Amino acid sequence: MQRLHARYPFLEAARETVATEAVDLAAVVEREEAVVDRAAQRVITAIEDGDTGEPHRDHRVELLSYPVARVLVSMVEERVLVRKYARAEAATAYDRFLEDRADTTELKSVESTGLDLEALFAEFDLRESIRGPVDGEYRIDVGTYLPLAADLWDDEWRLVNQPLDRGEVPVDEGELLALLREAIRERIEDGLPFDVPESIATDLEDEAEDVREVLADLDLTREIDTVVPDLFPPCMKALLDQIQKGEHLPHHSRFAITAFLASIGMNTDEIVDLYRVNSSFGEEMTRYQTDHIRGDTSPTEYSPPSCATMQSYGDCVNKDDLCERIPHPMAYYEERIDDAEDEELEDWREGEADEAESAGD
Repeated sequence: MQRLHARYPFLEAARETVATEAVDLAAVVEREEAVVDRAAQRVITAIEDGDTGEPHRDHRVELLSYPVARVLVSMVEERVLVRKYARAEAATAYDRFLEDRADTTELKSVESTGLDLEALFAEFDLRESIRGPVDGEYRIDVGTYLPLAADLWDDEWRLVNQPLDRGEVPVDEGELLALLREAIRERIEDGLPFDVPESIATDLEDEAEDVREVLADLDLTREIDTVVPDLFPPCMKALLDQIQKGEHLPHHSRFAITAFLASIGMNTDEIVDLYRVNSSFGEEMTRYQTDHIRGDTSPTEYSPPSCATMQSYGDCVNKDDLCERIPHPMAYYEERIDDAEDEELEDWREGEADEAESAGD
């Protein structure tokens, strides 16, 4: 099995390789511990870190761990896991592709990496829809652009903010790669979850339970409706402080704090009101972004980024002892809520409402 297929297991050629070699997945999960271990690592690391972890040195193990990981995701049957897993696989593929493009050594060959933009265009039937580059710019048909950009929440991806010209959207290479990452994510997510044969599920139940426990520890699906900023993780407390001071936040920071506030029970109106102090506040755009993150106008309700992602953004600040053993801002907040005394749990929104009522008297 080729390194290329192990590195990019979503490729049709990778799937065909597994089919051609008549791999019996039931036999694999029963007898090949290394494949099962790597599959579980893919899924658990996707939950915790937003990628799929270090690849196995054996190309066969690495490739076969991909369909087994999809089985584990299907067994757990949590929509949030499907989304996180697909995004993590796509993020890993994206990072590997960037590494391959940066590898300009004379020893690089089609056999060792084998994936370039033309190959990706062909993989997703995009060659006829994308033209260029001309002076570093590509042009993509609007009918192709819209579905690929649909799940990208930043303002810049909205068609109204694009210089549409004769049915084409101009993009630079970085933007094009981001759109291709979305094409990869959609392919990986397609068909998940699926019905798992009992003969396979029985042998993977322990690993599936491990995944459920990790997901439960992060508590991404728990209903929280308590807003106590003093108990926020340091990263979110810092971002909230910046908002209240009217400071401008970069897109990734706004996404993080908005997703966090939505996850702990704040509604769109309450979140939008927070941003009003900013001099560049635009209600329509802020409301659109918030509704999108909350899942009101998008296919999914977004979870806040993990601690690892916050660190990569540069938003992980003022770490305390609890941060050292917690992998996710939501897990931090939930532990603080659970440990707090009743008198510490006054909801911030109630105080705001009392102030507003006093001001009206």
